[in-house]
Amino acid sequence: MDEIAPGDLTSILHSTSAWHHLPLITALSPLAALMHDLGKATKAFQDRLVNPGLRERNHYRHEWVSVRLFQAFVGNGNSDSDSDWIERLAACADESASGESAKAFEALWLDKDSGRLICDGLNTQEDQDGPFNARNPFRCLPPLAQCVAWLILTHHRLPCRPVENKPEQSDDALETPEQKWRSFGAKPKFINHDELENLLAKVHADWNEPRGRVSKSQIEAYWIFPHGLPVAGLPWRKHAARYARNLQQLASHYPDKSAALFDPFTMHVSRMCLMLADHHYSRLGVGADDQPVIERKPYVQTNAKLAANTTNDKLGQRVLNQSLDEHLLGVQAHASLITHSLPTLANSLPALKHHRGLKKRNTNPRFQWQDKAADLATSVRDRAASQGCFVVNMASTGCGKTLGNARIMNALADPQLGMRCAFAIGLRTLTLQTGRSFQNDLGLSDEQLAIKVGGAASRALFEYWEQQAEASGSASSQGLLDEGGQVLFEGNDRHPLLERMSDDPQVRSLLAAPILVCTVDHLTPATESLRGGKQIAPMLRLLTGDLVLDEPDDFDIADLPALTRLVHWAGLLGSRVLLSSATLPPALVEGLFLAYQSGREVFQRHRSERPAEKPAICCLWIDEFNQSAYECLDRQTFAEQHRTYVIKRTAQLAKAEVRRIARIAALPSDWANLNQADRRKDFARHALQTAWELHQTPQNHNLDPGSQKQVSFGLIRMANIDRLFDVALAMFACDMPTAGLRVHLCVYHSQFPLLARSVIEQQLDSVLNRRVGEDGLDPALGQAAIRALIEAYPEQHHMFIVLGSPVTEVGRDHDYDWAIVEPSSMRSLIQLAGRVRRHRPGSVEQTNIQVFGSNLRALENREAKSAAYCRPGFEMDALPDSSADPARYFHLKSHQLHELLAKHTQGLEQWPVDARPRIAVAADKFNPSKNLVDLEHARMHDAMLPRSAEKGGTGGTAVARAASLHWAHDACLWLTGVLPQFQRFRYDPLPRVDVVMLPDEDEERLVLHRVAESECKWEKLYVKVEESLLCRIPEEALAANTARFIQPWISTQLIDELATLAADRDMTLQRCAERFATASLPQTKEGWRWHEALGFSKKP
Repeated sequence: MDEIAPGDLTSILHSTSAWHHLPLITALSPLAALMHDLGKATKAFQDRLVNPGLRERNHYRHEWVSVRLFQAFVGNGNSDSDSDWIERLAACADESASGESAKAFEALWLDKDSGRLICDGLNTQEDQDGPFNARNPFRCLPPLAQCVAWLILTHHRLPCRPVENKPEQSDDALETPEQKWRSFGAKPKFINHDELENLLAKVHADWNEPRGRVSKSQIEAYWIFPHGLPVAGLPWRKHAARYARNLQQLASHYPDKSAALFDPFTMHVSRMCLMLADHHYSRLGVGADDQPVIERKPYVQTNAKLAANTTNDKLGQRVLNQSLDEHLLGVQAHASLITHSLPTLANSLPALKHHRGLKKRNTNPRFQWQDKAADLATSVRDRAASQGCFVVNMASTGCGKTLGNARIMNALADPQLGMRCAFAIGLRTLTLQTGRSFQNDLGLSDEQLAIKVGGAASRALFEYWEQQAEASGSASSQGLLDEGGQVLFEGNDRHPLLERMSDDPQVRSLLAAPILVCTVDHLTPATESLRGGKQIAPMLRLLTGDLVLDEPDDFDIADLPALTRLVHWAGLLGSRVLLSSATLPPALVEGLFLAYQSGREVFQRHRSERPAEKPAICCLWIDEFNQSAYECLDRQTFAEQHRTYVIKRTAQLAKAEVRRIARIAALPSDWANLNQADRRKDFARHALQTAWELHQTPQNHNLDPGSQKQVSFGLIRMANIDRLFDVALAMFACDMPTAGLRVHLCVYHSQFPLLARSVIEQQLDSVLNRRVGEDGLDPALGQAAIRALIEAYPEQHHMFIVLGSPVTEVGRDHDYDWAIVEPSSMRSLIQLAGRVRRHRPGSVEQTNIQVFGSNLRALENREAKSAAYCRPGFEMDALPDSSADPARYFHLKSHQLHELLAKHTQGLEQWPVDARPRIAVAADKFNPSKNLVDLEHARMHDAMLPRSAEKGGTGGTAVARAASLHWAHDACLWLTGVLPQFQRFRYDPLPRVDVVMLPDEDEERLVLHRVAESECKWEKLYVKVEESLLCRIPEEALAANTARFIQPWISTQLIDELATLAADRDMTLQRCAERFATASLPQTKEGWRWHEALGFSKKP
């Protein structure tokens, strides 16, 4: 990096074409690179390099030692002034400096005698180290020194709060008894608001690596530097002096030196550049001649005695690789190149230009709202680019939201640069479906579109079923690749930053593909990963493209903090954001807008032509009825505009045709007195009787034209798998509710082996595609498997029933004639109702959804304080009336649905089910403890919108629930990993165990094994648990006979399916089973029950 000429500095800082604070980033990141691994100079680290078999945890990681060394150099003087240490560093390579001066300079870093170098555990008492120690680096260093120290400390990990190794401190697995702390990043059981105050100052050694109990001699090895430090070398000092002089020149432009530390863009972009440089340079090894590769040669220091890392030689033997001196110089050089290349990155990446399919006008009136939405987006394109853009698309299901979203984002993109957009989705299945839709409808190639779902086995099965459909001739016709007429800008593959990305094509495509369709898990590491390397690619993706969040309201409420952090980061890094769902609650929309606005304000200070102005975010509201835009400068303006939009939308929904009508069906009053087993048996009988009543209504069945039999397809939704399993067994033993009835029962939930669940889903996807063709006939009745069952049994009435868990509510494009619901929440009821008559237009006049008056959990909970509408649901256990926690309002006074929905149903016996209760908050008589709809809105408001706590940390939203803390808290919590550590994304509090069904020696039978980790990272062990933990349900329990009217439908023979798949993929049956016969089950000492048609369930 060249020094900044004084005359050029002002023009660089204020140039509208440059990043306003790029000079600071280009100084901080390379300077930190020169120091980031100084801690590797210790005897402890050098010993580990030559003894790779050492497995014990580092007592002090090298990042922490590096910080202490830098802290020693800065000194313990005035904590408000950076000028002294910067001046010392700027002068460290003066031409007149002698060898003695170099040693004196090194001594400043290694001075233990006077106490400059704090040797934790030696000149400190370990048991007194803690969050309030006056010598914690972020408590005593001056502001710019804290910036450098933070970059050094976090180049591998964000600091996390240490958690004691006690059962009451965390639900994570305990360490061995001799360990004082849980492993790094363990989830604390509780954090209160007071603990978040001045958080960075509390960081000490245990936040980087929780320390164990070791001897003093072991500790000493972490503070012995047998060969000194690379800082004594002239090449190191020359580079350090240059960056220090740049900091001196910048000082006058930053009168408030703490501003940089508390600026998330400056700090996290600098950190990203440092991490990328470190990852890239560390991968550089030796060539075929066992000599350093050419890229290393400018930085090789032949006389260096300290090593930084290892590599494999041409014989595959582990050998020392880069010297520490070389590594620091090399990472510094690459960090400088990367930071300087940031302004040209976005324009160097591939983009989709002038795509005809995204501009083509619709002739079908049903989709013409897309044209209006795209026109509106085009009209605000310039403002959206300069001020930020936040789009809400609440078009109804079946209106083409997916393609509409793509057209909107394409219209917002600069046509000269092209479109770059990530579509982030919650479910793997929906991600694959959306990706295929873009491929087929828009004709996008693999270079233009990347589909990322994680779970390689899930994707393999998705593609397997596609191939089967192709082979049978039943696949949809594929779009022509040249029909779109698009132009793809291929980008500059030689861009310095892209050259330093991982060689892994999966990582590169996540960044390079113009259109990315992915599970949101591929982007959340930008904010959620506690280990730095995983943050790089998603951060760069948000820095260089826009973001569409699909169905954000489908996420569990516990996942909203992570989702909010992602949207805040998108705003901070310059993305335009679109939320897409027909059922977005107002508080969720407003909370995500505030997070985006907060992030965009930071972005404006760095990248806007008017950095001092607060941006008026360009906001769009879109649906099939209305499209509007408004510039929102503050929360109140946005809330008013959203309220106006919702009023218009609810008025339109009230006039729409009614396809779903619900009724509350009271449960028998004597169930409260039954034991659990008898209650579940009677639930089965009651559910089948209710299904029969629904089936008989003419609108709820179809007449088979061949046999004149009455056939219906229905869904019985239950809240929990264990109860569902018992009910399914009871159904197979039930007496017939009437003569002339045949029931075909499919059990569907998440606890099947992967392939078995995939087979069920593939067949349901086929049968429940009810889109009527030109002949006007129900296509389900033409399915060969359905026809065979109708013809095999003489009964006049055939009910095909899916008995399913909440997985039936989302992610499947299924169309049922009727549904029965064990209630959990209004959200789940609305989502499930969307599966009734999903593909078939036309209004109904009679009930096709029966909602039971309560759920089994309510009847089985004997304690009044226990929540019933939870897991899934929004109710919480009761708190004392004296509690200051707003959660005291989140426990329902009654669990009777006719009381909880009285305000919504307004006394009607049956009522239409649509999105209105979800998208609009009641204007009066709001009472979350007495109304199920109000409860959901209250929970969303509590989670998403900032609520001030009283002094002492009481009265506010608990930290675990508060999604706004990341952007609204004044302690800059993003400088640590505490929030993602505590508010984990997709956290499952129930311990789970991975199992697999493997073939026996004769390959005739599948046997249950537990999957265990082996000492080798890439291998797994399979422990047989068939006899000890598995109870197989006998076939007689499900077998149809003359006395029974019900038998399994879509019952898989897993070993046969595995054999077919293994032959198709040219795999052994064993290997195929290891990959595709896995399941994740709740951990239990008693074991599980199992049947091919029922899946797994815990033993009672």
